[in-house]
Amino acid sequence: MNKALWKIARNEHEVAAANSHRFSRKMSDHIAFALLVYTGLNIVLTVGAIKGAMHGSILPYFSLVLLVGMIIPACRHLERRWEHFEAVTKDELLLQAAFRRDRALVWIAAIVLPISITVAFKLIAPLIQLT
Repeated sequence: MNKALWKIARNEHEVAAANSHRFSRKMSDHIAFALLVYTGLNIVLTVGAIKGAMHGSILPYFSLVLLVGMIIPACRHLERRWEHFEAVTKDELLLQAAFRRDRALVWIAAIVLPISITVAFKLIAPLIQLT
């Protein structure tokens, strides 16, 4: 009997260990893919818009590096926050709700930020034209 109880306890511990950090891993995957989408959209939209407005300038590439460089620390901060949040919170429903919310925010930001940057540049570009 004691042996059977030990086996059950060990199996429950293994399942709990496998489930631990489940949400932080998923969030990390979503952040990585969203970062790829953000960078791709940023390259296609922003650089295309800037190239059309400023011929032969290095500004498009500098702004691209700057924008990607600013978003990566924000993504890393979100990953760390999820690692900590999951470590201190054991309420599965709370974790699920927070995961859905943060996942939606990550993907909305990945799509909306490059579009917003392009629109802002198109509005500002005529004002900084030096010709």
